[in-house]
Amino acid sequence: MGVKSFFGKQFAKYIVKTDEQWISNPIKAQEKLLKNLILTGKKTKFGLGHNFQNIKNYNEFKQHVPVYCYETLKPYIIKIIKGKSNVLWPGVPLYFAKTSGTTSGEKLIPITKESINNHIYGARNALLHYIVDTGNVHFVNGKMIFLQGSPILKKEGDIPSGRLSGIVDHHIPAYLQKNKMPSPKTNSLPSWEDKIDKIVWETESENMTLISGIPPWVKMYFEKLVKIKQKSICDIFPNFSVFVHGGVNFRPYKNTFNKLIGKKVDSIELYPASEGFFAFQNSQDDDGLLLLLNSGIFYEFIRVDEYFNSQQDRITIEHVDLNVNYVMLVTSNAGLWAYSTEDIITFTSIRPYKIRVLGRIKHFISAFGEHVIASEVEYSIRQACNKFNIEVEEFTVAPQVNPKKGLPHHEWYIEFKKEPKSLIHFSNEIDKCLQFKNSYYKDLVQGRVLKKPSIFLVKRGGFTSYMKAIGKFGGQNKVVHLSNNRLIADKLVEFIYGNN
Repeated sequence: MGVKSFFGKQFAKYIVKTDEQWISNPIKAQEKLLKNLILTGKKTKFGLGHNFQNIKNYNEFKQHVPVYCYETLKPYIIKIIKGKSNVLWPGVPLYFAKTSGTTSGEKLIPITKESINNHIYGARNALLHYIVDTGNVHFVNGKMIFLQGSPILKKEGDIPSGRLSGIVDHHIPAYLQKNKMPSPKTNSLPSWEDKIDKIVWETESENMTLISGIPPWVKMYFEKLVKIKQKSICDIFPNFSVFVHGGVNFRPYKNTFNKLIGKKVDSIELYPASEGFFAFQNSQDDDGLLLLLNSGIFYEFIRVDEYFNSQQDRITIEHVDLNVNYVMLVTSNAGLWAYSTEDIITFTSIRPYKIRVLGRIKHFISAFGEHVIASEVEYSIRQACNKFNIEVEEFTVAPQVNPKKGLPHHEWYIEFKKEPKSLIHFSNEIDKCLQFKNSYYKDLVQGRVLKKPSIFLVKRGGFTSYMKAIGKFGGQNKVVHLSNNRLIADKLVEFIYGNN
């Protein structure tokens, strides 16, 4: 074992042991954190306006601080851009993280000198927990690639802003810089296609041991490598042993990745967001994500079926139940207060607290009262692909409320890598699986309110062309897998060539 591996293993043991303190006392850790956040925010404009001086416990916090979303937070953001200080958090933010704008257009999320550590240490600790869990520390001696957004930052007022991954790139620890790829020049290229081509050129002969990124863009990187080298990824990079991913559900991509790689490699799922680094997978035997309860973020939860009610029951981790779908709220040292992430999560464990991310509250279909969410359509297409041994590049689902003939239904726009012999059988399998996962949908189909779904074949490269057309190709951007309107579906019309 080399010096780097030895010290890496010892440091990993130390961090995991330290984390056990809050893992074993989660409620106490969260209560202490909320108290400190309120104390720090007392003299900010937000704190003064919400009577922080009178808040002594969580119930009083709920009374004084309503649920915020980006639209209601935006007036505070504008004040910061105009040069005001002590607005949401003492001083001014170090950065604004620009989101990809999948639900409410582009957002500017503050990152403070306190909250930047949440992002840095969250990703670092995920790897350290992995080392302790598996004993694999050899990857630290090889090259690591992080497929990410450009580190070039612009200004919003006087505050640097850019994609979260680009911001984090400025804070990668020195001990990782020598191993990190791609080069700064390549990482700053504005064109994603040029960037991927250059990354392939830079890495194809390197000893790559860890590869990280959003699955669809890593897939593009792998496919280009395989095409050029005419080898599987494991033959190109024989020491590649760890794949780190986040941002989208990996399950729909898993079979494709297995074929591209050519062998089993460990994978670590992360749950990063502009609003904070929330959770990571800490065991190869459990795909639940360990919720980070001592990293500057206080969590609240609202049941999905109550989220749009005028009266919402907000609860802490102390009162959550297993296998219930919640929307997650965060209060953090970035200056976010009872802020809705709009992410739907479910708890898979409460000792310790582990979650699974199911999608976005705004990414759903309920045009007919079916309340279908992303994890349900992803499950259905995955099961259908497995049954018929086919592969899908990308897909999205939209409601058809006013068909030219027949009953209303869901329309599935699918780009196949390998098409099924029968679209009707494939559609029937999707319908069966969705009925199994969602009782509302089942009742509507069996009650003949909805008919079974229609499938539209998207041309090869169609989703890539669509993402380019809307200016969201590459980086942290991803295809929305379902929506309650036809904005995506109508734009995809020019990229289809048939239906069932």
